[in-house]
Amino acid sequence: MNKVEIYEPAMCCSTGVCGPGVDQELLRVATFLNELEGEGKKVIRYSLSSAPMAFVENKEINDIIANEGTEALPITVVDGEIRQKGSYPSNANFAEWVGMSREDIIQMVLKTQKSSGCGCSGGSCSDSSDSSDGCCC
Repeated sequence: MNKVEIYEPAMCCSTGVCGPGVDQELLRVATFLNELEGEGKKVIRYSLSSAPMAFVENKEINDIIANEGTEALPITVVDGEIRQKGSYPSNANFAEWVGMSREDIIQMVLKTQKSSGCGCSGGSCSDSSDSSDGCCC
């Protein structure tokens, strides 16, 4: 399994439900990462507010923030290589980077969602590879 790390901007919580409005993207990420963890996969998250030393100790991350500012966050690192910055990866990318196949993720979604009308039926997603709704891959 690959080591996947996310360097995130300062925030009070990882779900995006702690403020006056719900951040749907943070909710998607937190929900999907919890599902991955249930499958024995781990994505390490570092928040600038709660783990600032992780940002200081990683020279590449530190350089990006010094040159581009915190607008470059979140930054996703896979096995020491920056794979994405400025936005969160799709569910499919997360799953791929932790070593899951498309079939693995479909089975995980089916177990979790139990075909709750999210567009997945019979083990496949409906004409969409977009995972922004947190359901399909």
